[in-house]
Amino acid sequence: MNSQLSGRIREKSGSFSKGQRLIAKYIEEHSEEVAFMTASKLGVTVGVSESTVVRFATEIGYSGYPALQRAIQEMIRSKLTSLQRLEMTSRNIGAERLLDAVLDQDIDILKHTKESIDREEFYRAADALVTAPRVYILGAGSSLALATLLAHYLRLIFDTVQLVEATSEATILQQMIRAKKGDAIIAISFPRYSKKAVKTLKYAADQGLSTLAITDSLLSPLAEFAQYRLLAKSDMVSFVDSLVGPLSVINALIVTVAIRKKQEVADTLRKIESIWDEYSIYEKVDEGGH
Repeated sequence: MNSQLSGRIREKSGSFSKGQRLIAKYIEEHSEEVAFMTASKLGVTVGVSESTVVRFATEIGYSGYPALQRAIQEMIRSKLTSLQRLEMTSRNIGAERLLDAVLDQDIDILKHTKESIDREEFYRAADALVTAPRVYILGAGSSLALATLLAHYLRLIFDTVQLVEATSEATILQQMIRAKKGDAIIAISFPRYSKKAVKTLKYAADQGLSTLAITDSLLSPLAEFAQYRLLAKSDMVSFVDSLVGPLSVINALIVTVAIRKKQEVADTLRKIESIWDEYSIYEKVDEGGH
């Protein structure tokens, strides 16, 4: 079990009620299951009330049960296979509650991201991007979707934006052969962290690029080589990595950089809209419903 979580339980164990001792024992022995259990489900499993479960979480120093559950999920995140995650979810969340459970977890992730992100660091990162002649963007695994969206919109702002294909280390370095001091790179990775993203960020730092990491923790291996670290909460939703936290931070970054370069972006958008109209790129919607 996570040493910090174990330490909290040991520290407070002398004051536990009988029900709280049962909860502590179950968490120590079945942390993989508790990671996907609601407070109500844990209470039923252990034989205590939901309120006892919530009080246990606050007793050991967490803001509530969701915070305790996040600590457990972080602890087991790199240990469980995708199949194990799927099976845990199937056992612990009823089929009729899946929609609410996933939406509630994503809402919690967004709240946690908003509370914890360093706003000064965010705006410094945006300012660093504004002056970059070239911007490189790298995301591996599920983070590739985030990198692709970021590249799509930054191409409306910057003359040169390169979405780096992370097929191999050799391929990555070939794509960055023209990178120079003053350029910027944005690397995106969450547990399990991409070795290719880490090595690429180190290479970029060695070349004098402005380095920006979008990741989940200062303990992330990307943080060591990043001048600017935008931390966003990422979590497990069954076998899926929930990326609503970093996606929201990326949206904010795009908007902030666009406002910093408002006149240039406005000129680009006017040209694009004119081209779209001239070549009938999009279907026109009849507002009358016909």
